[in-house]
Amino acid sequence: MADQLPRLLVLRLHSVFTDFESQLSQKFHLLKGWESPLPTADFLATNAASVKVILCAGDTPVTADVLHRLPSLQLIVATTAFPDHFDLPECRRRSISITNAGQVFPQNCADLAVGLLIDVLRGISAANRLLRAGFWPITG
Repeated sequence: MADQLPRLLVLRLHSVFTDFESQLSQKFHLLKGWESPLPTADFLATNAASVKVILCAGDTPVTADVLHRLPSLQLIVATTAFPDHFDLPECRRRSISITNAGQVFPQNCADLAVGLLIDVLRGISAANRLLRAGFWPITG
């Protein structure tokens, strides 16, 4: 059945992939580049001729050389906000579409960053650890 599914190329393992691997494997035949003992160029030459979609997590570079090895590529799905690690002129020349995370999580990221900053500046987590370890009466 996996041979009948469209091929999805994932070059580098990333938490986004591991979080959704079971769902993706139901819809796609997954090509996991990081599991191959072959160098990336050889892996692509062997497996990727019919790949139409690549999931690009993190800062995985998609260079003109990588694109050349993917003659059927139509879409790059990026998990980052800015696809500055892709060869955009080559993608444009070949009419390869690119999606990215865009502005999906900026408010959440900003809230978390401010929360962590307050935690560090005020020592909230450190004090919590002292309290739970029973050191509060001694060092509190």
